[in-house]
Amino acid sequence: METTVIADDGTRLWASASGDGDPLVLCHGGPGLWDTLGDVAGLLADRATVVRWDQRGCGRSRRCDGPWTSERFVADLDAVRAHFGFERTALLGHSWGAQLALSYALAHPERVSALVYVSGTGIGPDADWHPAYVETFLARLGDVPERLARWRELTDRPDLTEQEDRERAVLQWSIEFEDRDRALEHAGRMADPWYGINTECGRALNEERRRTWGTPRLYEACRAVGLPVLIVDGARDIRPRSAVDSLARALADVRRVILPEAGHMPWTEDPKGFREAVASFLSR
Repeated sequence: METTVIADDGTRLWASASGDGDPLVLCHGGPGLWDTLGDVAGLLADRATVVRWDQRGCGRSRRCDGPWTSERFVADLDAVRAHFGFERTALLGHSWGAQLALSYALAHPERVSALVYVSGTGIGPDADWHPAYVETFLARLGDVPERLARWRELTDRPDLTEQEDRERAVLQWSIEFEDRDRALEHAGRMADPWYGINTECGRALNEERRRTWGTPRLYEACRAVGLPVLIVDGARDIRPRSAVDSLARALADVRRVILPEAGHMPWTEDPKGFREAVASFLSR
């Protein structure tokens, strides 16, 4: 069931609900992308009423001028929750969406029943993970030198066609998968259909994270939250998983599952392990 959610400032957000059971709202990665969590919704459809949505100015949601702030995106997520009539809901966030889901849980703990934090980067500063990520990214893409050369060529050009923009994204996203033989196939599925990346949104929210993450105030807020949290990681994610230790140490009620053969999208490379981890947590 597809629907339109109206945020409190009138911005129109695309959303979709499927499955049956207690509510679970998914927060996709990015920032600046669109929902790519259809497979996650399918894996959990027999356990939850799963809501997917495209974040402000992205994908099937109406293009707008922002504002591109975590506070605004938290308010949008609250509008999604209210639209479906959920007094409380579990949240599952992936990558940047894990940061968004955590931010929502800190702002509105009374409206969250549980948090599933997938492939995030913890609550420390970017220095905890970003330099190693860039190094490993270039090394992994460089395993096929012509792919690295083509990605660099497209990244250096400001005037890409829509097809070239999609090609650059698929090359970049391919490094997120441990199965190198199927990496381009998996990345291509993420880009089909292609909605175009909201680069302004991505830049602004990434800059906000660099300013605000890793602060004593954030650590204290996480220590105070009493919600049950499941952290799910793919051991082969090229972002150092040690960065997530900062969050795990701060939480009072946390369970952590590491899927040994999966990368940044663990449900793609270990759907059985991912489903078992999430479903058992939501059933507790």
